[in-house]
Amino acid sequence: MGTQQNSPGTGPDLSDIDGLGYEQAREQLVEVVSRLEAGGTTLEESLHLWERGEALATRCEQWLDGARERLDAARARRENREQTASDAD
Repeated sequence: MGTQQNSPGTGPDLSDIDGLGYEQAREQLVEVVSRLEAGGTTLEESLHLWERGEALATRCEQWLDGARERLDAARARRENREQTASDAD
């Protein structure tokens, strides 16, 4: 994650976040939080870090929601198979 040079009032380029996997997004989020907690950044840099952190958190939530949906679907298939087997008995 490099330093982004933007004009005042413009946000950071967040287009790279959509292509990140869960682990990559989480690692970058941890880095952003660490940088914010350490302080020593300008107001503009802090705002850009915050915006990036929000986008990274959203990306992580998307991955987790997708994983939850897959688990729910797998459970439903298993329950359906068990019910079908039970009905056949």
